[in-house]
Amino acid sequence: MYGKQLVQIASIAILLAVSTGARAEDMVIALGTGKARQLSGLFASILPIFKTASNVDVQVVAIDSGDATAANARGNVNALLLDDVSAVDKAMKGHYGLNPREAMYNDFVIVGPKSDPADIRGLTDAAKAFARIAAKGALFARGGDAYSYRLELQLWKSAGIRIDKKPWYRNLRPGVQPTLEAAAADNAYALADRATWANFKDRSNLQILTAGDAALINVYDSVLVSPDKESLNKFIYARIWHDWLTDKHGAAAISSYKMNDEQIFFPCQGSALTLCSAARFRPNP
Repeated sequence: MYGKQLVQIASIAILLAVSTGARAEDMVIALGTGKARQLSGLFASILPIFKTASNVDVQVVAIDSGDATAANARGNVNALLLDDVSAVDKAMKGHYGLNPREAMYNDFVIVGPKSDPADIRGLTDAAKAFARIAAKGALFARGGDAYSYRLELQLWKSAGIRIDKKPWYRNLRPGVQPTLEAAAADNAYALADRATWANFKDRSNLQILTAGDAALINVYDSVLVSPDKESLNKFIYARIWHDWLTDKHGAAAISSYKMNDEQIFFPCQGSALTLCSAARFRPNP
């Protein structure tokens, strides 16, 4: 499906297994991630593709991304997939992590009514979009989870807008889904992660109006874990995974995963690499 190079990857993996005396059932690596639940659909889609290409099985291990270096020290994982910049930095400074690469990203979007009274359609500057919403006094539905709310507050701050006691700002109960329901009912704007938006059925006349700003991007880094003598074979298989995930074959697999016909994750390759790099080094909300 993905061409001759995948056959070559599989051949290399099998040759490595034979040369090191590994059995097929030993060709397994543990991939640590702090977002195992959120990424479960993506993993269910791309890991079988990788297994077919390489004969290497990837088992996902949920870890506390803030404690990534401790997990590595215990030898529990052979590779990491993290969207926490500080955790990646700790792994590198602690000499547990190797060769970090920007692998993929998901993002937040600003949705609103088709009529778009604040005229934010097509903007790629989220703070500018928020400033226009405030200037127009257009309804905005606040809610979401803790992360999305922190991101929202950061965007209001970047826009130079104080939202306290503003009549157009609707402070709602937590949860991105209820926020979207309120926005659809009131023809209001809202901030949502793309996965929740893709799963949201009752959109009424809501549309994605603003997207593509680095401030809305959440980047996942693929990181190899430094091996010891016992895990040297595992390191070889982890490197095959690492290379595959961050090359064009992994990119094709990531792009093929959709929820309700909408793409959720995007590879950090081509023109998106600049966007990923810009987002990678911004402060977390």
